[in-house]
Amino acid sequence: MDVVTDLAHGGRWTSLRHGGREWLWRREIAARDGVAPGDAFVDAGGVEECVPTVRGTPDHGDAWSRAWTREGDGERVHGEHFTLTRTLSGTADGVRADYVLAAEPGFRFLWAAHALLDLSEAAVLKARDGAPTRLFPEAAPLVDRPWPAGARWQEGVWPAPLGLRLDRFGPDDGTAAGAVVADGRCCVHDDRDRLSFAVEAEGQPLSVALWRNLGGFPAARPYRSTGVEPMLGRVFDLADAGPDDAARVGASGEVRWRLTVSAACRCP
Repeated sequence: MDVVTDLAHGGRWTSLRHGGREWLWRREIAARDGVAPGDAFVDAGGVEECVPTVRGTPDHGDAWSRAWTREGDGERVHGEHFTLTRTLSGTADGVRADYVLAAEPGFRFLWAAHALLDLSEAAVLKARDGAPTRLFPEAAPLVDRPWPAGARWQEGVWPAPLGLRLDRFGPDDGTAAGAVVADGRCCVHDDRDRLSFAVEAEGQPLSVALWRNLGGFPAARPYRSTGVEPMLGRVFDLADAGPDDAARVGASGEVRWRLTVSAACRCP
């Protein structure tokens, strides 16, 4: 599996290829070249490193808008309150990314490998049946019950939380919905191709986020984008995170985790 990253533009993964297939959805957008920390997110596709939040402030985190540097075998970015180091290495059928986040003890954060994938309408997402799954307010018109006023999320179970079937992407229908599945593993099946993700971190909340935008976002000029995003955390916005919904830096001043991407399906 071949990976290309762009350190000058947020450390973004710009290519993920296996067996002649490019897995990442990308789009050319000139505004991405001139972003600065604190700017609104500019969606160029690929895989973004979103930390210390995904939604909220700063929009899609504080790493995507900063230049990264190479130091030895690692790739590094210095955020406002943290330093993140990523080391990529090949495996027999994929790639492994080892991360170290250094910050003051007690620092809370979310991290997501915000992977936008180039998938057909027939693609299927496999995750553990019955896994607790949170839906967020943009899904309110799509579920089988009224959305409680002011609710930051509603929880159901995979693959159809609150009656909304999420494991199949399907054709564009003008909708967009985000979900967070409380499981650190998932696998995409697209025709004969497979792409699996697994995230591991001792003592931290593990999830996979799903962004299923079937031509429903943004409102002015919608486009299709389908995201499968391994996470530390259980919400999109750090401001919404309860005591167990975000990763936390311990007394050592570091959090370590590993993301494994494979061309073989290893879901339960």
